[in-house]
Amino acid sequence: MFLGVGLHEVLWLALAVVVGGVITGLLAGLFGVGGGSVIVPVLFEVFRVLGVPEEVRMQLCVGASIAIIVPTAMRSYLTHRAKGLVIPGVIRAWAIPAVIGVACGAVVAAFAPAAVFTLSFVVIASFIAIKLLAVGDRWNLGAELPGPVPMRLYGFAIGLCGSLMGVSGGALSTIVLTVYGKPIHNAVATSAGIGVPITIAGTLGFILAGLPHQSLLPPFSLGFVSLIGLVVMAPVSSFVAPYGARFAHRLSRRQLEMAFGGFLLLVSLRFLVSLI
Repeated sequence: MFLGVGLHEVLWLALAVVVGGVITGLLAGLFGVGGGSVIVPVLFEVFRVLGVPEEVRMQLCVGASIAIIVPTAMRSYLTHRAKGLVIPGVIRAWAIPAVIGVACGAVVAAFAPAAVFTLSFVVIASFIAIKLLAVGDRWNLGAELPGPVPMRLYGFAIGLCGSLMGVSGGALSTIVLTVYGKPIHNAVATSAGIGVPITIAGTLGFILAGLPHQSLLPPFSLGFVSLIGLVVMAPVSSFVAPYGARFAHRLSRRQLEMAFGGFLLLVSLRFLVSLI
């Protein structure tokens, strides 16, 4: 027995976490996202089996996801930057507003019910999937990025939504860049970079937000960050991320869009069912 769970079940859970780490790393490299869309559902099932109370389970998944993404986002960004695909100035314009957005998301985490996180994930991920799969360039807002004020607002929104979803914000920033006519390969590379400050700030925020709920959380949790999930999944996803980035450079724009959009729809459906 481990934490009240049979050894056989622990081994299956560990395997799920490792596989989730591999997929997370590949997604981080392929799409410039941190992989929270994989980490959150994997950890949700792990914490459910471990008996984590429902009122804090989703928050723990989100916090652990953001912490796991930190090293993965760093390695993904460095690999893309080496290819010269990062759009100049975007990360500087978005970094501080995004961190402020993350802080606001952490405050929401301290008081909001778990359904807020689940619903945020479904709505935002579904919007992204529709854009990628069906709408194409018809939702484009222009051929150039907007001025300083709209860019700061986008940065804030990316940080806030990424914090609520337990992701690095990479999927959201990719959408913003593509609706302003930026090629998806450049958008992916730049999104990987903005994920670094978002995940660092998000990790600190979710640790603080979870401290008042420490009595409800499982062992080896620091606020809403599970140290077990971090130690097991982060090294795997970080190791795999550069391979995903190299593979992304070999795919066409449409192949990237279709693959990511389809995956987001599946994950959104999974969480939508959990709300019913």
